[in-house]
Order: sequence, then C-alpha cells, then structure tokens
Amino acid sequence: MRKAELTISSKNYGAWALRGWLAAKLAGLEFTEKVVSPDDPAMKAEMMLLSSSMLVPSLQHNKIKVWDTLAIGEYLNEIKPKAGLLPADQAARAHCRAICGEMHSGFSSLRTALPMNIKAHFADFKIWSRAQSDIDRIVEIWKECLANYGGPYLFGQQVGLADAMYAPVVTRFLTYNVALDPVCAAYCQRIMELPAMQEWVAEALKEPDDIDELDAEF
Repeated sequence: MRKAELTISSKNYGAWALRGWLAAKLAGLEFTEKVVSPDDPAMKAEMMLLSSSMLVPSLQHNKIKVWDTLAIGEYLNEIKPKAGLLPADQAARAHCRAICGEMHSGFSSLRTALPMNIKAHFADFKIWSRAQSDIDRIVEIWKECLANYGGPYLFGQQVGLADAMYAPVVTRFLTYNVALDPVCAAYCQRIMELPAMQEWVAEALKEPDDIDELDAEF
C-alpha cells in the first residue's frame, strides 16, 4: 500500500491546509507532504481567502483523490474509524458536523480581518465589529460544546475533527491577542499543546517572513 500524500500550502498562512493536515495527523494516517509553491495559483487562492473549497489541501490515498477539508475529514473518518474524528453518538456527531460546516462556510469577517499568521503577534490589534461578532459566535460554540460534552476538547475526551476545524482560529486568537474568558483561553492552550500543533508551528516559524500578496492585501 502506497503512503498517502497530502498537498498543502504555507504552514504560516495556510488555515485550510492546517485543518486538513491536522485531521490526517489526528486520524493516525501516515502520509508525505507535498508543499505547493507560493507562486502556485491554488496557494494564492487559499492565502487570499477566495475559497474554502479548492485543491489545497488535497489528499491522495490508495488511488483516491479527495479535496475540500470537510470531505477529507469525512474520508479519514471512514478509513480510520477507531481514531474517533467524529463522535460515536449520533446526536453528538450531528452537532459536530453542524459546527464544522459553520466553520467551513462562515466567519468571513474574521477571516478577512484576522488572517492566519502564526509568526506574527499584534498586542494592540483593533477588532472591528463584524469580526467581533464572528469571534462571539465561535466563543459561544466552544463554550456550549465544552459544557455539553465535558471537555477537554470540543466533543469530550477525544480530540477530533471539530478541534482540527477550529485550530486555525486558535492561532488567530493568539496572533491578534483576542481577549477570551478562562474556559476558552484554556481550550486554546490545550490545542496549542497538541504534539501535532507544536510540529506545525515549528515548521511555520521556519518559513520566509512574508508573502507579497498578503502584505498588499492586509
């Protein structure tokens, strides 16, 4: 059986790449990485927030190619069911899919105003009202999940797809010094302490300092 190949973009800027990569790591899938060039149109599209559904990230496994982060997550759950990416309970699984879908298709103001940039830190960043509304909704989702399923992750003891979907938000909250209540701040810390997240961040810190298009846009 050939090892899977995951195509990703920048580890510093690539929010969708992080979601797909982290889901694969949490599933326990062995894979090699194919990193697209900063000049590749697919990477530029992801970096410029043009779409959440494109060919970065994409997973090639056993002659099957799957792209779009949610599709990758569902596929990983099928081939690695014991990893627990989705909750075993039907009601919790439906809830998980709903908040993953909300992350996938929503929060455009947050994406635009607070682009992922792991290497940066803006201590006094001013958050405009629409982005704050997105932040408030994410905090509501987190607190509801942590209360309903007991933590320490969004759906209980097992870190899963929902955590992978919201992991780039965690990095954004740290980059832009977003004020959080103790429950959500502790959740962010738990996500950043995951070995896979530490691996991703370490690689992100090695990347070049900027991408010209991002500097122009933001």
